[in-house]
Amino acid sequence: MPRSNGSGRTLPGTLLLQRARQALSSTRRGYDLLAPTFDRTAYRIPGPVLDAVAEALRPHGPFRTGLDLCCGTGAGIGVLRGLCTDRVTGLDFSDGMLRRARANHPPTRSGPRLHWVRGDARALPLSPSADLVVSFGAFGHFLPAERPGLFAEVHRVLRPGGRFSFPVAAPPPVGSAPYWQLWGFDTAMRLRNLVWRPPFTMYYRTFRLPDVARDLQAAGFTVELQALEPLGRRPDGSPRCRLVTAHRR
Repeated sequence: MPRSNGSGRTLPGTLLLQRARQALSSTRRGYDLLAPTFDRTAYRIPGPVLDAVAEALRPHGPFRTGLDLCCGTGAGIGVLRGLCTDRVTGLDFSDGMLRRARANHPPTRSGPRLHWVRGDARALPLSPSADLVVSFGAFGHFLPAERPGLFAEVHRVLRPGGRFSFPVAAPPPVGSAPYWQLWGFDTAMRLRNLVWRPPFTMYYRTFRLPDVARDLQAAGFTVELQALEPLGRRPDGSPRCRLVTAHRR
């Protein structure tokens, strides 16, 4: 258990030690360790993003079955519960994150049934039964060379006419403070994985929209982009965030 100063807050030294253990672990083990406190970190998908995605998808529903791919602590499960009528599945490779997701989303008498699966998104242990697949904030954990196989697996588990939807934020302007922060993080992660095993895969700058659209099309999808207007626009008029929807033909 993390040490506390009596106010309920984790002591800084303890938090630093926790983050160090996570950083030196494998990706899966790191998220097992992070799971109890994940929802209190900046890594959790902000509520306005979840709301904007739900608003954009609602006119195309209701959907019968949904899958939250790499569900983490279940942020996307809340979106799917409002869009699906029959069953919602949360899949993640981390036992710790799945335990937290179950705690965050207890079963109810009304609404879709909840189903939890521990598995690898690159080899989904699921049959072709999903009408809607969503994912939030997980794609930095897949190297570019892994994307074709990942997208092929999503294509396989979707029913004909199904949708695979996820938000993609606009990249920060070159030279801005956020740009250098992301560049610095990715550089540090590459150095860490060069000198330390097991690797921890997490990169912010490898999920570029033109490359992603090309890989989705190669997997058999048709791709549609939609501006998430509730999240606003940048000074140049471009959307701050887009919803990518890949349709299974």
